[in-house]
Amino acid sequence: MRIGVPKEIKVHEYRVGLTPSGVRELVGAGHEVYVESHAGVGIGMDDAAYRAAGARILGTAREVFESAELVVKVKEPQPQECRLLKRGQVLFTYLHLAADRAQAEGLVASGATAIAYETVAAPDGTLPLLTPMSEVAGRMSVQVGATSLTKANGGFGVLLGGVPGVLPAKVVILGGGVSGTHAAEMAVGLRADVTIVDRSPRRLRELAVQFGALAKTVYSTTDAIEALTRDADLVIGAVLVPGAAAPKLVTREMVKRMKPGAVLVDISIDQGGCFETSRPTTHADPTYVVDGVIHYCVTNMPGAVPRTSTFALTNATLPYVRALADLGWERALERDAGFAKGLNVHAGHVTHEAVARDLALEFRPYAPDARVRTGTRLQ
Repeated sequence: MRIGVPKEIKVHEYRVGLTPSGVRELVGAGHEVYVESHAGVGIGMDDAAYRAAGARILGTAREVFESAELVVKVKEPQPQECRLLKRGQVLFTYLHLAADRAQAEGLVASGATAIAYETVAAPDGTLPLLTPMSEVAGRMSVQVGATSLTKANGGFGVLLGGVPGVLPAKVVILGGGVSGTHAAEMAVGLRADVTIVDRSPRRLRELAVQFGALAKTVYSTTDAIEALTRDADLVIGAVLVPGAAAPKLVTREMVKRMKPGAVLVDISIDQGGCFETSRPTTHADPTYVVDGVIHYCVTNMPGAVPRTSTFALTNATLPYVRALADLGWERALERDAGFAKGLNVHAGHVTHEAVARDLALEFRPYAPDARVRTGTRLQ
């Protein structure tokens, strides 16, 4: 199969779809890999490293898209990339469509088959291709939150861990999943006063065992979130509903009651954000202020540490890329029900129910036997 890896063009996105070692594995299996020139510069890998791995280097993204049967990326295709996609072509990347109607419509118009990393599931129900970036974002959230809390950046002027004789900062983490747990590990490591909020009693018990007296756990209710955010120095939103828009757990009224100089970091922003006052930002201009509260809502947080992120991502995605290349996308998805959950768009239709529901678009489940099914509009 012909596999294309274009250079990422989202603002300050330095990751790349495959490392040279990933390319070498695919070429060794008999596939052709086309990499756009300078695609790997952000992770310290030049064109020579990709050539040595067996890739063919092409000068432009257009050449890569025109040459490839399978396009492997990191971030969602930008409008100009959607226009390069064509019917019969497979796109494998993060999509986060539930918060991006324009992209969904662009993919539908292209006629391409789009498989999203973030909705691929493992047999145990976990999300193996989202996990590595959730780990990175969770850890980064505490770093960027601590930086935003400094007075020079408009923050309240507190050190997360405090010092002897001075209380530590209060950190509230909404969501005890992968990103929330990694955020807690970092905040606990810095000796902050950490509270983790989740709606699963089972998960709260697991977190209590994991962190012991180093972090508090609270069952998620509106009252609890309202009380905790009022006194918090840093609130990290780490809520995930696979494939769907994130619920708005922190309202505008709650933000108004927070202390001036407090910080909100919204890891859930890719799926629309879990704070009512959230809006997407970039690494070029990562923060803004609402009612005196600093908001950090960068949609590609792991892009700031591209080398770590790309190697972690390729470790997870390579077996799936290999399956797509070896078997073709239809057989690969038929053999793995969890992989099939990654199919979001195919041949001009939205094929993921949560995406269709949140965007009020027609949902048409993919039928492996190619029989036409009646679509239904989900409101």
